[in-house]
Amino acid sequence: MSMLDKLKSMLKGHEDKAGQAVDRSGDFVDEKTQGKYSRQVDTAQERAREQFGRHPDQEPPQR
Repeated sequence: MSMLDKLKSMLKGHEDKAGQAVDRSGDFVDEKTQGKYSRQVDTAQERAREQFGRHPDQEPPQR
């Protein structure tokens, strides 16, 4: 079983929390790099959401 498969099984049922973590981590990186890599960060966030069950066109949960 690959590492990604293990993560997916652990996050099963918690896709909203995983999506929040992806959003927060991307915002953190953007803040620390002063937006220099924002396009790359956005692409990475989209791919992570796809892997963990929340699609980019889906509204983020309310905080």
